[in-house]
Amino acid sequence: MRTDTTASVSTHILDTSIGRPAEAVPVSLAARSGSDATWVTLGGSATDADGRCKDLPALPEGTTHVRFDFDTETYFSDEHRSKKQAEAQQDAPRVRDSGAFFPEVAITFAVVPGEHYHVPLLLNPFGYSVYRGS
Repeated sequence: MRTDTTASVSTHILDTSIGRPAEAVPVSLAARSGSDATWVTLGGSATDADGRCKDLPALPEGTTHVRFDFDTETYFSDEHRSKKQAEAQQDAPRVRDSGAFFPEVAITFAVVPGEHYHVPLLLNPFGYSVYRGS
């Protein structure tokens, strides 16, 4: 929920190696008020079948910086991968036996009150990209 005194955030994840949303990726949301302030974890969620987190907590008033922490190691683990994902990636190089190349992705960005920030994560086993969406 966004107001004139707070910003709001949202995210989604697309697994570009299979061209589908990344489901069940744990996501943690943290915020701080100022560059030198301590990070406060606000809560967590997991992506749904559409790769979206629809239940992220609201940002507190005074938030200037936000951090999403994505647990990509869990997503890319053999135990988690669905048969559909494994089949879609059959021609891709295998992720190292020790797990994901990037076991976590932390995205930090600045916010201003009254604005909404949608920050999608484009993910594959060996890289990622983010941008400010709409």
